[in-house]
Amino acid sequence: MKIIDFEVINSLALSPSVCLEWVESALRMKYDCCLPSKISLKIDSDIFFNTMPSFIPASGRFGVKVVSRFPKRNPSLQSDILLYDSNSGDTLALMDGSWITAMRTGASAALSIKYLKSSEAKDYAFMGLGNTARATLLCLLSEINTPLHIRLLAYKGQEQLFIDRFREYPNLTFSVYDNTEDLISGADVVVSCVTVAHDLFASDACFKPGVLVVPVHTRGFQNCDLFFDKIYADDTGHVSGFKYFNQFNQFDEFANVLSGKNAGRASDEERILVYNIGIALHDIYFASKIYDMVKDSLPELISNMANEKFWV
Repeated sequence: MKIIDFEVINSLALSPSVCLEWVESALRMKYDCCLPSKISLKIDSDIFFNTMPSFIPASGRFGVKVVSRFPKRNPSLQSDILLYDSNSGDTLALMDGSWITAMRTGASAALSIKYLKSSEAKDYAFMGLGNTARATLLCLLSEINTPLHIRLLAYKGQEQLFIDRFREYPNLTFSVYDNTEDLISGADVVVSCVTVAHDLFASDACFKPGVLVVPVHTRGFQNCDLFFDKIYADDTGHVSGFKYFNQFNQFDEFANVLSGKNAGRASDEERILVYNIGIALHDIYFASKIYDMVKDSLPELISNMANEKFWV
């Protein structure tokens, strides 16, 4: 078994375009894979442990990611991935999941935008300006080089750090807003990476015709569930427990948009909400790709795990 830590993964300097390619490739094979619903253990409203397994027959790999959130921990979100050989059952690696989680989540959001934004979308609103928001914009910029205006929600100076991070991109301009209603009103695309929300972010009137809303963390947009024209998700199990799931106007899994079984956006007037925020299939796909890239350069961990039948 290999130990693949954050520094090993980060040193690969995988590009946002590769991450976008990987999330799309994984999602296109979704219906050939085994993807049980995640198990979520909620300690309270802001603390959780999620266990997320997946089996990818084409790669001969299966694995599980465990992700937890503790608001007082730094970083608050952390994850670990176990990767296995599905032919022998051998444990291949214990991997840090932090970089994988951030980039596959951002790439998944960017993939949604790529396929579901209106044809004239130029005004993008971002709230929650941590690594997931950065990853989303990085992946978008690997596809888009036309002028974009980026709206940012002010929060503890993170908006200036965000602007500084993307200052080198000449096609971007920025504006900063102090409240969510002003941020969202008039935006073509709304990306929320806020991890905790106890109330709605904006009233119905703030969402213009043609808007695409991508709640990476799903809270705060329940009103949109009731009046948006179409709603997509990367997995039905992620949203089937939502309060208004049975009242969605139209619903489908995003993988059917990629396959062409669903047309996706039909007009620039449709309001679309997409809960395509990444699934365990993405984590294990990324982990398998990274394992193959680094396995020959890392030592084998020698352990005293049971390797033959025993009696008690």
